[in-house]
Amino acid sequence: MTTLEPILREHPFFADLPDDDLTLISSCAKNVRFEAGAVMAREGQRADEFFLIREGRVAVGMPSPRGGRLTIDTLDAGEVAGWTWLFPPYVWQFDLTAVTPVRALSMDGRCLRNKCDADPRLGYDLMKRFSRVMVERLAAARLQAIDLYGNGKPQTEGGTAE
Repeated sequence: MTTLEPILREHPFFADLPDDDLTLISSCAKNVRFEAGAVMAREGQRADEFFLIREGRVAVGMPSPRGGRLTIDTLDAGEVAGWTWLFPPYVWQFDLTAVTPVRALSMDGRCLRNKCDADPRLGYDLMKRFSRVMVERLAAARLQAIDLYGNGKPQTEGGTAE
C-alpha cells in the first residue's frame, strides 16, 4: 500500500511533525490537481478539507465591494490553503482559485478532527500551526483593506484627521 507520508514530510507545514503523527494523519491525505482557473473552494460552502500546495499558485479571494472579485492573498508551493475545516460551522470564508495549474495534497478535515479528538496533543499542535495561518490571512486582508479604503490620512474618532 502506498502512503503519502513522505510527501507530507516534505511539505514545510508538516516538516517538523513527529513521525508517529505523520503516520497517523497520512491516511487523511490524497493527491489532487487543479487546472488554471479552477475553483478549489467557494466562500460559504462546506469546508471539510484544506490543501497543502505542492506546485502552482492559488488566489485567496472574496467579493469586492466595488464588484467582481478581490484577491487578498496568493499562495505558492509550500503553503497551506484553508483553516475553516477546524472550526464549526465548517464553512469556507474565502474562495480559492488556481491561478496556475496546481498540485496539492487535500487533507480530509473530518478525518483529522476525529484524530485530534482522539489525541488532544495532536489537536493542540495543529491548532498552533493553523493559528499562524489565520494570522497571516488576517494581515493580508488588513493590507487589502488599506489599499481599498485608505487615503493616506490618519483616521480620528470623529472622522478624517486634518
